[in-house]
Amino acid sequence: MGDLRLDKPFVGRRILIVDDEVDTLDACAQILSKDGYEVETSDNAPKALEMVKSRLYDVALTDLKMPKMDGIELLKAIKRVDPEVAVVMITGYATIETAVESMKEGAYNYIPKPFTPDELRIVVRKALEKQDLWRENRELKERLYRRGEDLVMVGEGEEMGKLRQLIERVAATDSTVLIYGETGTGKELVAREIHGKSRRVANPMVTVNCAAIPTDLLESELFGYEKGAFTGATRRKKGSFELAHGGSLFLDEIGSLGLDLQAKILRALQEKEINPVGSERRMFVDVRIIAATNRNLKEATKKGEFREDLFYRLNVVPIRLAPLRERKEDIPLLVEHFLQRYNRKLNKRIQGITEEAMGLLMVYDWPGNIRELENAVERAMILEDGEMLDLRDFRQIVHEGEEEWADRKAPPEGDLDLQSLPSLEKVERDYILEVLRATKWNRKRASEILGISTVTIWRKVQGQQ
Repeated sequence: MGDLRLDKPFVGRRILIVDDEVDTLDACAQILSKDGYEVETSDNAPKALEMVKSRLYDVALTDLKMPKMDGIELLKAIKRVDPEVAVVMITGYATIETAVESMKEGAYNYIPKPFTPDELRIVVRKALEKQDLWRENRELKERLYRRGEDLVMVGEGEEMGKLRQLIERVAATDSTVLIYGETGTGKELVAREIHGKSRRVANPMVTVNCAAIPTDLLESELFGYEKGAFTGATRRKKGSFELAHGGSLFLDEIGSLGLDLQAKILRALQEKEINPVGSERRMFVDVRIIAATNRNLKEATKKGEFREDLFYRLNVVPIRLAPLRERKEDIPLLVEHFLQRYNRKLNKRIQGITEEAMGLLMVYDWPGNIRELENAVERAMILEDGEMLDLRDFRQIVHEGEEEWADRKAPPEGDLDLQSLPSLEKVERDYILEVLRATKWNRKRASEILGISTVTIWRKVQGQQ
C-alpha cells in the first residue's frame, strides 16, 4: 500500500473527483494520491453518479459547470444516493449566488479555480474532519443512549472490582483482548467498556456475532465485497474491518469460525490489511480486535479446531467473566437495576421484591447468567399488577412441571390466636433464609450449619416439602 502506511489521520479515505477538464482531473488526482487518499475520477456527471451508486466515497469534488448534468444537479443526486458523502464544489465562477445555492443543497464547501495544491489539501481535510465529527456525534448519541438503557456494568462484589480494574488497564493499550465467559455473562458489555475508555472512543466499535451469520456470508460481512463479486452484489459494500477503521472490532463467539476464515483474520491482524471479496487490491485497516468466546480455545487448538497461531494472537490479554452463580452478592443490585429499566419500558410502578422472592433468586444457580436473571425479572414485572414482586411471579425458574410453589399459609382452623401463628413451613423457610444471609448465600456452608442437603435447601425456599 506504500503511502497508506504513513501516519496520517485520513489515509485510505476514498475521494471522487468530477470535472470535464482532464488537466484538472489529473492535477487533483496526483496531489491527493500523494497524500495517501484513494482517488477515483470521472470526466462527466452521469458516469460519476453511477460510480457513487456502486461504491462508497468519503468526499466528492465536482466542477460546477459541466455539460449534460451540472454540479448542482450532481450534488442533489449524490445526496439522494448517499447523504454521508461530503461534496465540495469546484468552480471558476465563484460568485456568492452559486456558493450559497450549493451550500443550501447540501454541499460542504466550494473551492474556486485556480487553486493551489495546499488550498485543495485544506478543503479536503476539513471536509473529512467535519464528516468524522458528524459521525462521532452520531456514535456518541447512540452510545450514551445504549449506556443509559442497557450497557451498565452493575455490581460491587470482589469479582466486579477486579474486572473494573483490569478494564481500566487494558483500555489504555491497543492490545488484543480475548474475553472468556459463559453465555449471558455480559461479554459484549465488557468489550464496550474497554472501547469506551480507550483512545479509540471517537471512532466506532463494530460488533459481529460469528455464530449468528452463515459461514458462506461471514467473509463478506467481515471484509466487504466489490460490485459484481457474486450474484446480488449490485454495489460495493464495506465490511466490518473497514467500518471499524480507527476504532474497535468485537468478534463475538469467535470459536465458531471455520479454519479458512481464521487464516484470513490472522493475516488481517498481522499485516493490518484486508482483501474485500472480489477485489485484488489490499486495503490498510487500523482496528483493535476484541474477541469473545464461551469455548475453551486452548482445548480447541489441541483438537485442530482452532488455529494455534491465531489463538496466541488473540489471547494477549485474557479476561474471564465469572458466572452469576459465583457473584451472587450482585444479584440484589442487578434486580434493582432491572426493576428501574423495565418500570420505564413497561410503564410500571413496581417498588421492589419480597424477601422470600429474593431468597429464591439468591439460591438459584442461573445457568443462563445475567441474561436469564434479566428475562426472569422482565417476565415477572409483566405478570405482576401490584407494587411488589413475590414468589408467584418467578414460577418459571422452578423445575419444569412444578406448578404450585407460592407461599403457603397455615390451614384456617382453630381460634383467632392459632390462626395468627405462622405455619411451621414458613418458620422453617424464614430460618433457612436467615442462615443463607448469614453465610452470604453460600449454600454449601448453610447446608453444613442446617444439617440438610443443598437440594433440600433449594426445595424448602421454594415452598416445597
